Amino acid sequence: MLKVKLSQNIPMPIQINLECKPGELHALVGPSGSGKTTVLRTIAGLRQPNSGKIECDSEIWFEGDDSGGAHKSLSAAHRSCGFLFQQYALFPHLTANENVCIPLQNSGLSTTERKRVATEWLERMGIAGLVDRLPHQLSGGQQQRVALARALARKPKILLLDEPFSAIDTPTRQSLYKTLAELRKDLNIPILLVTHDLREADLLSDRITVIDQGIGLQTATPQTLFQKPRNSRVAELVGISNMFHGVFNSGKLTWDGCQHTFSVADKKKIPPNARVAWVIPQSGLSVLSNPSNSSVSATVEKISSLGQIAVIQFCIENSENTIEWEASAAEVKRLCMEVGSQIHIELDGKQIHIMPLRPINDPRRFIDH
Repeated sequence: MLKVKLSQNIPMPIQINLECKPGELHALVGPSGSGKTTVLRTIAGLRQPNSGKIECDSEIWFEGDDSGGAHKSLSAAHRSCGFLFQQYALFPHLTANENVCIPLQNSGLSTTERKRVATEWLERMGIAGLVDRLPHQLSGGQQQRVALARALARKPKILLLDEPFSAIDTPTRQSLYKTLAELRKDLNIPILLVTHDLREADLLSDRITVIDQGIGLQTATPQTLFQKPRNSRVAELVGISNMFHGVFNSGKLTWDGCQHTFSVADKKKIPPNARVAWVIPQSGLSVLSNPSNSSVSATVEKISSLGQIAVIQFCIENSENTIEWEASAAEVKRLCMEVGSQIHIELDGKQIHIMPLRPINDPRRFIDH
């Protein structure tokens, strides 16, 4: 188990609290410069926080507070971390095998044993035939496999991955996803993945922490995060397209710029007559050819075809609000949809998720609900 609670001001403010279980992959997502890589480097001991605690497998790697500084801080060399850097950081003058041998130099193994262990890891990465090649003789995906073998050669207690798939093509990325999935089963250690790709985080991770300006805004499973973001900033960062604003009062939600009102369950967390943001998932939208008692009228504004899937943008009648809807090409054809045609949309109030409007500098965003 990895437990991290950080507070630091340099090189940027960081306030984050997360846990990662053995065998779990925990993704850190957020905009560029949000502090994702800084968190990894701090865990690895390459930076020291002002206060907090880092604990791995019941061993304290760092503990300190603002008043007394660090009470305990293991050096990077004494933290059992495997770190895969974004640019791989392979030594250009060393072969693949020699690069993987680097972390084994102080392991007590003989030179022959180190080479054997390195070769075994390169075999597990599927590149056993490339042991004697230099980095410039390898493709980007092959270099990454060497770097991953090097990160794991010392059998670390945690694995830290800093945007490892960002510089490779899609087929290679898919192959490496499979390799990582297989390794997860065998290694059974906490894995932290920094990525800017939300689809990647959704595909690979068990839980996701959204970071903005150094602050951990929400930690949740991918399904919870995309359907029930904690506040409007989280919804914005995870790219939820159907986010709107209104006023919520005792189970009734108004829609800014639209006359429609929805009945939404009141969980007593939002004060009366509060301005809120709200989102609705695709499953909460029904598109009809004919109006119903609860539908709103709309016009098809744009149709973007993506193979057998189409993304349709509707403009709500007498409003500036737009709604996006994903459907199969067959469904679009069945509804006879084309740009400019009239349509009717039902929004299921039971699936509407309301959120407080909290700006990034509102300290209440730190509070867990």
